[in-house]
Amino acid sequence: MPQIRPISDLRNTNEISEACHKYDEPIFVTKNGYGDLVIMSIDTYERQLALVDVYKKLAEAETQLAQGIPLLDGEEVFKKLRDKYVAK
Repeated sequence: MPQIRPISDLRNTNEISEACHKYDEPIFVTKNGYGDLVIMSIDTYERQLALVDVYKKLAEAETQLAQGIPLLDGEEVFKKLRDKYVAK
């Protein structure tokens, strides 16, 4: 469940940092009762960026399917990767 904290809680930076790492999710900070900031750990931020990247690639793949671009054969792709990266 997301944490929502008033901006005055930012005075205690250690507590906010510990909460960010403990819950592995963003903390929403309010100012005068309205949303103002989002604070998160670097790990959580990097996971969010990776997830956005996956969604972007899925959307591109769906667009390619809708445009009728032919699919690659999975076995052929893996064979090329093995040939290129696996030591012989």
